[in-house]
Parts: sequence; C-alpha cells; structure tokens
Amino acid sequence: MADRLYDALLGRAHEHARIFLDTLPSRLINARTTDPATGDPQRLCEPADPLDVLDGLSRLIDEGGLATAGPRYFGFVTGGTLPVAVAADWLVSAWDQNSALHVMSPAMAHLEDVTAGWLIDLFGLPAQASVGFVTGATMANVTCLAAARHEVLRQAGWDAEADGLQGAPRLHVIVGAGAHASIDTAARVLGFGTSKLVRVAADGQGRMLPDALAAALARVDGPAIVCLQAGHVNTGAFDPFAPLVDLAHAHRHRAWVHVDGAFGLWARAADDDTIRAQADGLERADSWGVDAHKWLNVPYDSGIAIVARPEAHRAAMAQHASYLLRAEGERRDGMDWTPEASRRARVVPIYAVLKTLGKRGVSDLVLNTCARAREMAALLRAHSRIAILNDVVLNQVLVRVRARSEENITPAVIARVQQEGVCWVGGTTWNGEAAMRISISNWSTSIRDIEASAASIVRAAGG
Repeated sequence: MADRLYDALLGRAHEHARIFLDTLPSRLINARTTDPATGDPQRLCEPADPLDVLDGLSRLIDEGGLATAGPRYFGFVTGGTLPVAVAADWLVSAWDQNSALHVMSPAMAHLEDVTAGWLIDLFGLPAQASVGFVTGATMANVTCLAAARHEVLRQAGWDAEADGLQGAPRLHVIVGAGAHASIDTAARVLGFGTSKLVRVAADGQGRMLPDALAAALARVDGPAIVCLQAGHVNTGAFDPFAPLVDLAHAHRHRAWVHVDGAFGLWARAADDDTIRAQADGLERADSWGVDAHKWLNVPYDSGIAIVARPEAHRAAMAQHASYLLRAEGERRDGMDWTPEASRRARVVPIYAVLKTLGKRGVSDLVLNTCARAREMAALLRAHSRIAILNDVVLNQVLVRVRARSEENITPAVIARVQQEGVCWVGGTTWNGEAAMRISISNWSTSIRDIEASAASIVRAAGG
C-alpha cells in the first residue's frame, strides 16, 4: 500500500515539476496574481486527498509564483538550479538524513568532509579551515562572527560562551559604509548592536577606503572585528583586501577580519586573472561567508561558513549533552560547525554540482554570467537616457534612467519591466537616488535572454 502511494505521489510531483521546468525558459517572469488562493488562513480544513494537495500546490505556483529559477530573473543574486542539483535535492528529502552527528549518518559526515575540502581548495583558503553548512549567507555571517566574537574576547581574557556579554570588554565591530544588511542582522543576533557598528567610508563603487579604516582602528582600544566585502550588492565591487587585512592584523589587539563573500567569493574559482585579482588578499582573512545558491546554482538552504581557526569555530557553535554520541578521532560531527543540531543534508546538492562541474565547470559558470553582465551593460549604455553607474567588474549592472527633463524615472521603468514580464529587475538606492539593479547569476542565461531583456528595459525607458 505504502509503495503504491509513493509511486502515485512521486509520479504526480514529477509530472508537475517537469511541466514547470520545461516551460521555465519561456515563462513570463512575473506572477499572475499577488493574492493566490491558498485556503482559509484562520481554520485548518478537513483532510484532503494527497494527490489533490499536489495539484493545488501546482496551481498555486502557476498563479502566484515568479520564474525566479529562469534565465531572465535578475532581481537579486539568486542563481537558478542546475538539473543535477534538483535531482540531488529530491534525494535529500527521500533519504531524510540528519547531518548533526557522524553516528546519525556516516555517509553525510563523509560528504561534508569531502565537500568542505573541495571548497577550500576552490577558493584558495587555508587548508586547516573549518567549514559549516548553514541555511544561507546571513547565517554564514552570523556563524563566522560568532567565532570571531569568541576569539577576540578570549584573547582579552573573557569567555563569551560561558559568561555572555554583560561585563565583557567593549568589542568594536568595524564595517564598510556599503556593508550588506546581513551584517546588521548578525550584529543584532550576536549582541553587538547596529548603532554600535563603526561604519567606515567607501569610494564611489562601495569599496572600503584603507585610510578610513586606519583612522577607525586608531580610535579603537580593545578587541575588534573588521568586516570586509567580496562583491558589493549593488556594484559587485571588492574591498581592497591586501591593505585592509594588513591594517586590521597590525592593530595592537590584532583585529579579526571577516569577509562577507555571499556571491563574490566565487570569483576565486574563475580561471581569469582579472576577475580573480579583485579577490587577492582575502585568503589572509580569518573567516568567510558564502552562499552556494547565489552562484553555484544549487537550491536554497545552502550557506557556507568558513573559519581559519577551527577551535574558535567549534567553541562558538558546538553543543554538548550526555545523550549526544560524539564521533571518535577526526570524524566529523556537523553540529560542531553550525548553529543547528537537526538539519537536512544540505551538502548533497553542493557536492553533486561540484562533482559534476569540476573546477573548469565552476569557472565557466562564473565567467559566462560575468560576460552576460557586460553584454547587458553594453546594450543599455547605447540608450541615451540610460546610464550605467558601476564599473561592471563582476555580475552586477547598476542602472539609472532619466527622462528628457533629467527627472529620475527609474522606479517607473522598473515597474513597467516587471509588469511586462520578459525579465525581472530590482530597485535600489545609489548615492541618494533610485537605481535599477540587474544581477546575473543563472547558469542558463544566454545572450538571447540578455538581448530580449535589454529590449524590454529600453521599451520601458521610452526608447
């Protein structure tokens, strides 16, 4: 009976998934409605046939979903999902393995170990670094900064894990003026406080200024953490790591350096001297956060926290209890490196994609999407009222549209583009004015997609 039920349900799910994926390249990106019917939110309904439930879910995504996995979705740095990643993620749900402890799944512990080594090699980071597989880039930053908090306070003679922050030495957290909002989230979660962050000036592309960091560090007496950025969320720019890391490590209390590399860290995998050179020096930092969904094109729930000092990482994260059967020797217990105990085996799709693509394939993925960004910028730049605001050094294109009167009409253009549905672009604010942000990180985006999308943006701009 159970076998027949699985056959029926998995067959129906496969049917709906194939229809969605087969039509993805040609789908309009926007949602048909912003208020899809999902049932009475106030009262759980009577039991339903599970096949009907799956059919209803398919209708729901048709009505209210966006084709975010498609080749013309540029609203955020969210890659699509490679076919092998979709298939591997289905297996994750079928297997239902818990990655918390080695004893719970030696297979998943082994996969985490292997994948961690591949990532460290791919990024050119210290071989001894520890790796935690977390939910996303935000939690990667939280995890890394928790390790940083542990270490800088330990060096000041304080045990943050045992004694908390009340009465602790003042901890100074220094961030760039263009730091991502996830750093603010980490500051709230970890007790640093957003109003206490020391914000350092940046240049016209959002890169932290070394002189400004030097001045900020000169005012700091006590334990410190410096947060740098690989891939500015608007411009794609990289902080100048070599001088900034030198300044932080030369501070009298040796500041910990964390790199928010949510998508920019993947530039280290590119077989291109110009792109890789932007990330030179970040390997000397103390921790790095990255998201595999953003550019490796695996499903969501794929953040990665990497820490050069495993002892600090484990001290900040590990859980201990009499019933937790710990691995012996060097075997991996995944819960030592993440804020979670029970969690799905999120490493599986990452492993599957890395194994399938190899180094060359990952490099090609990065290089191809960067090339599409340059093509998009060139097509838009040809329009007299469209300005490209950033140096297109990675996969981000920052755009502003003005009317003949010089009025900034970018928000209206974004709304028209989204309504037409050929592509989807997002809005942001840059230098105090509205701007359009185009993020290209999908494995399937072609030059034809770029041409169709650029034409839609030009039409919306009145060209």
